[in-house]
Formats: sequence, structure tokens, C-alpha cells
Amino acid sequence: MLSHSAIWDAIDSLATRHGFTASGLAKLAGLDATAFNRSKRVSRDGRERWPSTESIAKLLEATGESFDAFLSSGGAYLQAASQPGGATVPLLGLAQAGAGGFFDAAGFPAGEGWDEVRLPGPGEGGIYALEVTGDSMLPLYRDGDRIVVSPSEQVRRGDRVVVKTRDGEVMAKILARQTANVVELHSLNPAHAPRLIDTKDVEWIARIIWASQ
Repeated sequence: MLSHSAIWDAIDSLATRHGFTASGLAKLAGLDATAFNRSKRVSRDGRERWPSTESIAKLLEATGESFDAFLSSGGAYLQAASQPGGATVPLLGLAQAGAGGFFDAAGFPAGEGWDEVRLPGPGEGGIYALEVTGDSMLPLYRDGDRIVVSPSEQVRRGDRVVVKTRDGEVMAKILARQTANVVELHSLNPAHAPRLIDTKDVEWIARIIWASQ
């Protein structure tokens, strides 16, 4: 789904992936530093503003990324109420997810205690939804939003992911870096510092493929 949210999410993800703020990314591409500011994304009368194709082309040229990679990093919001009749998937509160018995070793849903939620479209095997708690992923994911997670998707730097540690902590973050020894996780909310976790302490990482409000 190519939406206003998806395009701006993809720009934010591109900036994070390359270690820039939105302003820094704009400067790198030879654009005005305010080109991607949040104030530019919606007009004063509430109309959505979209970045120009020229701006996006300059971003891709400056970062060396493909258009497909750019789009795939955008976490588009799908409004479940507007498209009834989709697949039903397991649902669990993010705050509950750290308790034992809800996942298998690969991060797929298991055990009892799951609710259900209907998606806007067809689902794939193994995906599930988590209800967000807390503010670490503001302004993208708010408390009460539902994120849809796929344990079978390959994760890459800059992806929005859910991570479960071996001591039971479950969190939604941005995958900033992953090596043989360490996993570095960032929050969108600057009030939350980056997390560095030893790779041996990570049970699984699953990609967030979309979200609903």
C-alpha cells in the first residue's frame, strides 16, 4: 500500500539507516534542510503534503539505495475498519508478550491466551499482531496501535522490528545494527536512548510489516 504515511515513514527509515536526522538527510541530497521536517508533511488546513519525485530521486542518488528498498522500509498504516473481510490473526498486548508460553523459539505464536484481530487484507502464515504500550516509538506508533509482525521476513538495517530477549523482554524498535556480537536498537522517540544487546542474549527478531490505528 503506497500511502502518505508509508512515504514519510520510508524517508525517516532511510535517514535512520544512514545515521542522519531528516534534516541531515535533506542536506546530503542537496535539498533545503527543512524539506522533510514534520511541519512540512501536513498543511495548516490539514491537507497531506507529499514529497516530490525529484526529492525522492535525489535521496536515492545520495544514499545509493534502490527505490524498492526505499519503499519496503515504509511502515504504512492500514485502517482495518475501512477494508472488512480480511484474515484473522492472533493478537497479544506487547506488555504481556514477555511472559513465557506465548512464542516458540523462532518467534511464532504458540500457546494459549491470544486474542484475535481482523486484518484489512489476506494474511500470510505465522503473522500476528501486538498492541503497542509505551511511548518509545512515538510519533510513528502510539499507545494502543496494533503492529503486525512476521517472524519469517528477513530483517535488515533500518527495519522496524520486534525483539525478544532471553530474559523475557519484548520491545518494538528500529534495527540500527546487527553483528555477530551485538544488536543495536534505536527508538524513534529521542527521549529513549539506543539499546545495545549482546547477540547471545537475543532470542529472536521479527519484522514489523504494517500497523493499524
